[in-house]
Amino acid sequence: VVFQVIKCKAAVAWEAGKPLSLEEVEVAPPKAREVRIKIVATAVCHTDAYTLSGADPEGCFPVILGHEGAGIVESVGEGVTKVKPGDTVIPLYIPQCGECKFCKNPKTNLCQKIRITQGKGLMPDGTSRFTCKGKQIYHFMGTSTFSEYTVVADISVAKIDAAAPLDKVCLLGCGISTGYGAAVNTAKVEPGSTCAVFGLGGVGLAVIMGCKVAGASQIIGIDLNKDKYAKAKEFGATECISPQDFKKPIQEVLAEMTDGGVDYSFECIGNVGVMRAALEACHKGWGVSVIVGVAAAGQEISTRPFQLVTGRTWKGTAFGGWKSVDSVPKLVTDYMSKKIKVDEFVTHTLPFDKINEAFELMHTGK
Repeated sequence: VVFQVIKCKAAVAWEAGKPLSLEEVEVAPPKAREVRIKIVATAVCHTDAYTLSGADPEGCFPVILGHEGAGIVESVGEGVTKVKPGDTVIPLYIPQCGECKFCKNPKTNLCQKIRITQGKGLMPDGTSRFTCKGKQIYHFMGTSTFSEYTVVADISVAKIDAAAPLDKVCLLGCGISTGYGAAVNTAKVEPGSTCAVFGLGGVGLAVIMGCKVAGASQIIGIDLNKDKYAKAKEFGATECISPQDFKKPIQEVLAEMTDGGVDYSFECIGNVGVMRAALEACHKGWGVSVIVGVAAAGQEISTRPFQLVTGRTWKGTAFGGWKSVDSVPKLVTDYMSKKIKVDEFVTHTLPFDKINEAFELMHTGK
């Protein structure tokens, strides 16, 4: 088979802090153990905006961002057995090689096989498959879904139900899976429990959905933006509050509302002050607080050690604890059988050349 270089459109981030630029790029053929994918749909996530802002210590430019996508396999490199051209797939920013000690350990989903090259914006062999105007363009999170075609490692692909609507299930590539898994995998929310969810964006809504599926009796949504409350209640929040409406710290308000604190709390913003409040809003003796949001580089969390001595647990989660290759196809199946919501997360659908407008909508909380 003679593979061709594909010329297509991609949104290139030439430098930090500037809007994305729609360009014609060249996408090289897949090398051994690589897969080239025609991206049909992509979503935008705050993590893309965080790297674009220049605050990400791993950010390299110029780069093609995007990590919530879905598409069709166009071609595969030598040695690829799990997928073939024509398969419907979701690219995975956390791969699953099945061989490293992380993949072999049931306690984690953090495959480390290609972590170092992925963090440098390169394919596992240390090179890039993207060029534009004669310049090498970096990959992002091993996925780069802001391109009509992308190349990923074969361990970074989940083959999914061909009948799934790609403009919806692309969201299972990050946000929905992350929030839902934070509740059901990381916290292991129990029936009848009380929960607090800080931040009611896409991830927060997915946490609420997970808490509801797990049978929580009280789910309190917390956000400064009251426009988000109606949606949160649609997903299962029993009530929503704003810290600005109270004279006292939000953790004290929650302790009063829940007879001593919640059983489970989730921080879905990436704000270290809110992370502290989320821990301290947990019930003494058994409360568990999960950090889901990604804080800016160099920031640190703090609390009084007594909070932990008296029986609270502080945890974190990445991609909701799902082992990606195994779990993403099952999440698609759960969506197809109406066990989890996906369509309801989509607020706007825009053509690719309006990608900067999509970022604006995200920044304004719309």
